[in-house]
Amino acid sequence: MSTHAQQQAARDWERWHEERTATVAAPYGPLSLTGTHWLADFPEGRIPAVPGRWREEDGALVLDAVPEDGLTVDGTPFAGAVRLGADRGPIEASRVAHEGRRLVVLSREGLWAVRVFDPDSPARRAFRAIDATPYDPRWALPGTFRPYADARTVRVENADGVERGLGLAGEIAFEVDGAVHTLQAAVEPDGSLWAVFADATSGDSSYRFRFLRPAAPDAGGAVTVDFNRALLPPCAFADHFICPFPPPGNTLPVAVEAGERQRIDG
Repeated sequence: MSTHAQQQAARDWERWHEERTATVAAPYGPLSLTGTHWLADFPEGRIPAVPGRWREEDGALVLDAVPEDGLTVDGTPFAGAVRLGADRGPIEASRVAHEGRRLVVLSREGLWAVRVFDPDSPARRAFRAIDATPYDPRWALPGTFRPYADARTVRVENADGVERGLGLAGEIAFEVDGAVHTLQAAVEPDGSLWAVFADATSGDSSYRFRFLRPAAPDAGGAVTVDFNRALLPPCAFADHFICPFPPPGNTLPVAVEAGERQRIDG
């Protein structure tokens, strides 16, 4: 990479880091998550500090509310019963809200939950920055994505202590100091890749695991493995996320001194 190209890559990284920090600190960013409430834990349908009655019915979540609950659905004050599916868009576009909080419907492996995003959360108030290593061109590595003949699912522990399925579509191969390493990865709807990994810095100078999101590989499988853009997972910002831990084989024996390391509070 030429000196000019390296300088441009460093500027692009600075912009990316600033945008990433702004996204995390946004009113409904990951710092605002104050609870993930699984309905299985509340058989009566009453979730502490969450208005209304929530119940599963015929593959959907049903919310019953009275005017005094102060809920809105689709931006309109709501009373009665409404069937809800899982919210899949931006948090601020979720259907149910209460006094500035967004009540987001979640479905995982047949279980339903309600997540509460509060812009006034203690974590958001305390947040100051994301500690990240300055851009280093040595960590922007050429790689190859090798798709599996058939997608597979492995069971991995999640941050909440529950084991869930993690879908994997192939592996990314790359070299660090002459040694070949691989990371198992999923393919996102837009063709980009997503890998959950740990390395020799994990739990020490960096968070216990991180995410990597390379752009879609080209037709021959070539992909850039840029650890400068290694991401802290959502659970590094709020305890109520259920991030998957790295699958077997995704713990690198090298120290990846690049990317995001820790959350900084003030």
